Amino acid sequence: MEAAFFDLDKTIIAKSSVLAFGKPFYREGLMSRRTIARAMYAQVVFLLVGADEAKMEKMREAMLSLTRGWNQEHVASIVHEALDEVVVPIIFAEALELFDAHHAAGRRVVIVSSAPAEVVGPLAEYLRADDWIATRAELDDDGNYTGRLAFYAYGPHKAEAIRDLADREHIDLGASYAYSDSITDLPMLEAVGHPVAVNPDKDLARIAAEHEWDVREFRRPVRLRDRVPVPPAGPTIAVSGVAAAAGAGVAAWLWWKHRHEHAAVAPGSWTRASSVLKRP
Repeated sequence: MEAAFFDLDKTIIAKSSVLAFGKPFYREGLMSRRTIARAMYAQVVFLLVGADEAKMEKMREAMLSLTRGWNQEHVASIVHEALDEVVVPIIFAEALELFDAHHAAGRRVVIVSSAPAEVVGPLAEYLRADDWIATRAELDDDGNYTGRLAFYAYGPHKAEAIRDLADREHIDLGASYAYSDSITDLPMLEAVGHPVAVNPDKDLARIAAEHEWDVREFRRPVRLRDRVPVPPAGPTIAVSGVAAAAGAGVAAWLWWKHRHEHAAVAPGSWTRASSVLKRP
């Protein structure tokens, strides 16, 4: 068995998956208009600057704080019901074309993302991926987020989860593919025999050039209505966790706020369930 592992944000879709759900979260009272506006600005900064380990750790802490007390089933139902509204405008046609090509070759397609399972699971089902790996949050007895993680699908943890999946499902990683935009996914890319840099940040572009990896630019939007049936409204079956439910954009706003306040003091300092392979 071979597989193709895809990062989600800026690889399959054009921006942060969880930030994309800001409007539905606002409608349901989980996020304020002010938070969303600042998160959108911070997302631009985040995408331009990139994300190293220190920034991602700050974002992780901010996301955990923001989502503490949110109800997991409520968040999951919001995501499921808003999939068509949120996903259609930001999906890359090139990504789905690769999904088709890998399926035609008999490979398993797996989405691997640091976004929460409540977002990644429904998206994987919606896009007809065969499997997914995502961040999972700890829940209390009432199904609310405790502010702690059960699993963080980031950096080397992604590679570990991929290797675990490969062991369970007898996947040949040396013959498999991985796609990502970020240097933080270097361990995932190095875990397979065919790494591909997609819309790479500066550091990943440098590494890809040094190792003569394939580099691709995804730009074209796709009309999912022509390819994927819209799922019925209702609770999703993906109930693993939403530690990042406010998204990289919201956390990036908190990071931006910290930098802004710091700059005011010292000007110039500036301190992301296995299923059976669907063969064509």
